[in-house]
Amino acid sequence: METIELAGNHVAQWGEGPIWWQGRLFYVDIERHLVLQYDPITNEDKNWNLSSSVGRVGTVVPRSRGGLVVAGDTGLHFHDTTTGTTTPITNPETDKPDNRFNDGKCSPDGRFFAGTISLVKNTGDATLYRLDPDLSLHTAHSGVTNSNGIAWSADNSTCYYIDTPRQEVIAFDYSPKTGSLGNERVAFSTSHISASPDGMTIDSNGNLWIAFCHGACVICYDPTTGKKLHRVELPCLETTACAFGGENLDELYVTTGIHKEQVEEDAGRLLRVKGLGAQGIPSNSFGG
Repeated sequence: METIELAGNHVAQWGEGPIWWQGRLFYVDIERHLVLQYDPITNEDKNWNLSSSVGRVGTVVPRSRGGLVVAGDTGLHFHDTTTGTTTPITNPETDKPDNRFNDGKCSPDGRFFAGTISLVKNTGDATLYRLDPDLSLHTAHSGVTNSNGIAWSADNSTCYYIDTPRQEVIAFDYSPKTGSLGNERVAFSTSHISASPDGMTIDSNGNLWIAFCHGACVICYDPTTGKKLHRVELPCLETTACAFGGENLDELYVTTGIHKEQVEEDAGRLLRVKGLGAQGIPSNSFGG
């Protein structure tokens, strides 16, 4: 039986970027400049305020040697969870004050893919970047407007990606050897949904789970056919991103945001969906 419950106590202005790592869920509150850690055993949240170093934080991923990598207003940074300090890595868009980093995740081979968003909606003015373990930064995919969800198939041969205004899921052939994306094609369209495809995760069967911003739902698709397999209705219009977590990776955590006009009791809360009959795959960390 499918159930939806609140997780933790934090009310995010705009929650995003959930990722399960070593028994805890990490995510961000973009507009409050926070990185958060949720512990399901204690049901407590811990947070780090990055206002002075990163500003708005678009996404967070774990680092294999410890700590985190974050991306936001001022580019890419390492974050030490023990000391609370951040160390800048690089900022490729200092010439674009209306852009900031948004969503991102690591490939199974340890590269960090993070993209920017044009906050003034300049079509094609943002970019998906790739940070390699040697800390070199590369353009992975250009001509983006609002870089969002990204996920890899279990065999690491296909990368799925969302540039939100396109209202479709893009597929690339992925090269673990070089980190390059090739053979761009449309896996399937989401234009039949009157909401914006946002964050995304993949399950152990290769199906994609997509959070629809302004849509109050997460929808599961078969990426080979584009067939809708399941829809989870949620109590918040601003459903932003999702990730599988829990001891058996069979609980779907969903981040949400606060609507500009509508008042919703659970808006901004972290949600946990149980009983879906689906299981995620382990998250990837940055190898550098």
